[in-house]
Amino acid sequence: MTRSGEKRALVVRGGWEGHEPVRITDLFVPFLREHGFAVRTSQSLDVYADAELLAATDLVVQCWSMGEITPEQSAGLRDAVLAGTGLAGWHGGIVDAFRDDPDHQLLTGGRFVMHPAGFHDHRVRIEPERAEHPVVAGLSDFTVHTEQYWVATDALNEVLATTVFPAGAFGLGLHEPVVMPAVWTRRRGAGRVFVSTVGHKPDDFDVPEVRALTERGLLWASR
Repeated sequence: MTRSGEKRALVVRGGWEGHEPVRITDLFVPFLREHGFAVRTSQSLDVYADAELLAATDLVVQCWSMGEITPEQSAGLRDAVLAGTGLAGWHGGIVDAFRDDPDHQLLTGGRFVMHPAGFHDHRVRIEPERAEHPVVAGLSDFTVHTEQYWVATDALNEVLATTVFPAGAFGLGLHEPVVMPAVWTRRRGAGRVFVSTVGHKPDDFDVPEVRALTERGLLWASR
């Protein structure tokens, strides 16, 4: 916490420019400030190796698609989350980051595998058994016109919303529909992690449910 009682958020943005890391994270900086965060932005991963900075940070918002991370940077982020710093992000900025680093994948609970070409309408379904979770409480199922991510995830995730790849669709050879996690939370040590696979382009967040669950996810993940 700062001396004034504000919380601290660190927005780490960079990597592949196709995900517009600066433009999209800037959508959420005012929201964080309105909710009492002092916000710092970084376009360098060196901040992950600054243990003192991360220890004083309540929330890391990561939007860094692909790219490479050093072992020191990766360990710094992991150790901070285990100690209580929250981690949150969306789309490739969190689940297609640092493809060669399994520690990051263990931290986030998922990894991008593929998406069908282009954008298409698909439904995101709030999981009924998680409908009271503060990230999705009161939200209804919704449709988005954007990339649909196929992800590999693990059993520690609390899946809040899913999407379906229909049988026979996209030339994937699917003999039956496949239900895919789209939004989840997890806990690592004392820290909380929030992930949404929706958010390839700025207007994805014009969908009220996408904007709401993303904003709630940032607050939920914070220390």
